[in-house]
Amino acid sequence: MPHLTSTAVGTASTGAVLGFGIPGYAHPLLAPREWGELTRPGTPLHWVVLNVGGGPGTRPDPKCLEAAGRLRNAGIRVLGHLDATYGARTSGELLFDAHRYLGWYRVDGFLLHRCPADRAALPEVRRTVTTLRERLDGGHIVLGHGTHPYPGYVEHADQLVTFSGPWSDYRWSQVAEWTADHPPERFCHFVHGVPRGHLDEALRVARWQGAATIYFTDRTDSGGRTDPWETMPGYWDDIVSRVGPGVSE
Repeated sequence: MPHLTSTAVGTASTGAVLGFGIPGYAHPLLAPREWGELTRPGTPLHWVVLNVGGGPGTRPDPKCLEAAGRLRNAGIRVLGHLDATYGARTSGELLFDAHRYLGWYRVDGFLLHRCPADRAALPEVRRTVTTLRERLDGGHIVLGHGTHPYPGYVEHADQLVTFSGPWSDYRWSQVAEWTADHPPERFCHFVHGVPRGHLDEALRVARWQGAATIYFTDRTDSGGRTDPWETMPGYWDDIVSRVGPGVSE
């Protein structure tokens, strides 16, 4: 079982306090402001995903090494991005990428992006997570389903991403009943296309549905043609002030 209250040396505690999980900004060369803002004191961060072109890349990237180092020195947990492609990639392929992340960037855990959500895929995901934990000596594992998965997945990860999508869907979304059996720090919501005027409403939805880790942005996916998470929302300062300071150990 995950150790939800434990914290690796030099990393931030997730806890039950509302805060941000950063799904993965663009490369530091393309988004220097975004990466720089993450180490500003008082920013309520639970973790930041390092995504070097869909994974760890083919060789250590100096700019990403520098960015990851700054975050770790600031006590912020850094996660590697592993694209599970809804089960199309094998466990061996994911572990190969994980090995590179650990060797090159000393990540504190992983986000399994596009993780399968059905019951049939659970045994394979469980095996992958078990091996990742062995290599991490613990670490923090987030399963990025983007929807409510089969309930058994919650037993094998520190957190589940149970919503990832547009505000037009999120504002009318319903939480799965089984999530009420678990504390808010187990769940994450990523929402794009949130207008500034609806921030308070979006925060109320997250709190009501029991998600302690969030990322809201006014950027959109332009009908699936762009990545809404690559740049900082236009109201970053505003949402930081509304969420409040994070808790670090």
